Amino acid sequence: MHVWDPSQYLRFGDERLRPALDLLSRVQLAAPAVVYDLGCGAGTSTVLLKERWPEADVIGIDSSASMLERASALDADITWREADLTAWEPDAPCDLLYSNAVFHWLDDHDALFPRLLGGLKEGGALAVQMPGNFSAPTHTAIVETVRDGPWRERLEPHLREWPVRDLSGYYDLLTPHATTVDLWETTYAHVLEGDDPVVEWLKGSALRPLLDLLEDAEEPAFLKAYGARVGQAYPRRTDGKTVMPFKRLFFVAVR
Repeated sequence: MHVWDPSQYLRFGDERLRPALDLLSRVQLAAPAVVYDLGCGAGTSTVLLKERWPEADVIGIDSSASMLERASALDADITWREADLTAWEPDAPCDLLYSNAVFHWLDDHDALFPRLLGGLKEGGALAVQMPGNFSAPTHTAIVETVRDGPWRERLEPHLREWPVRDLSGYYDLLTPHATTVDLWETTYAHVLEGDDPVVEWLKGSALRPLLDLLEDAEEPAFLKAYGARVGQAYPRRTDGKTVMPFKRLFFVAVR
């Protein structure tokens, strides 16, 4: 079990929230009664769901106790539950299963997404966003750093080089179980400030499980090697800021 750091993840909270808002804007449900936020993390996107549908019963689900502890401190009429999404199912058929940036961590999408669609009421929606940046230097530099260091034997089995498929693959997967499927991709050009901002961004997400496997004395060397690679790919601009393009994949499937 990885220990997620809410403070590190939320260092770029505004940038991470943008795809959550874009996903929510494409959910065409007037008055859902029961809404789940799957992989709710620190609860930022869950609050958006409650604000849009204040009369709904909104439940945030996450496997990280530290994230849920942060979420539970929010002043919001939301239920928080700890659960493993690989096996989780709603208590009863619901109206919306919403998920911002979690399912790239889970395997067997062929079984996972049809199962979740089966947990919806007729007319209910499964709305999902996942990173699609795995061929970009943010992620290829992780693979290179793992394979080029003394930690290779320990870390390589835990690499997730291609955890998501392309849009056409999800179309083929979802359409037998849905009445409509809306899919799209967006590349965000995040303008980041500070020293090594790409490293800091990934420390809150894709790097975290690998860093957990390193000895304390190894982590600085790993981050230095990774930072050298992404520093070349994402140099500081003339104003001192760093532009990091980041592609994300979305779909809204209605049962």
